[in-house]
Amino acid sequence: MKEHEWIKEINIAINVCNKEGNLLFLNDKAIELFKNDGGEKLIGQNIINCHPEKERQKLIKMLNNPNVNCYTIERTSGKKLIYQAPWYVNGTYMGYTEFIIELPISLSNKKIE
Repeated sequence: MKEHEWIKEINIAINVCNKEGNLLFLNDKAIELFKNDGGEKLIGQNIINCHPEKERQKLIKMLNNPNVNCYTIERTSGKKLIYQAPWYVNGTYMGYTEFIIELPISLSNKKIE
């Protein structure tokens, strides 16, 4: 198995953009998730243009001031955890990653001791 081969088929949507917002990568789950928006054809597109104005401004701010952004959303299709984080190569900021994880509605908090 190649070093990062597992990323392609993991059951978490993963997408990666550069610091200008150009989409570099979608794994299989992300391609399926965004199929109504173009799926794999989105690669190479600027993600800033794929968002409504309010989210567009937040995204521009994130791209210019890299920090982790994490939140949950709940839709009719279920609850999801969105984890957005900058990525780096040799300490140089390169862009953002986004992980979209489907959560069970019945998810409860468990304390681990």
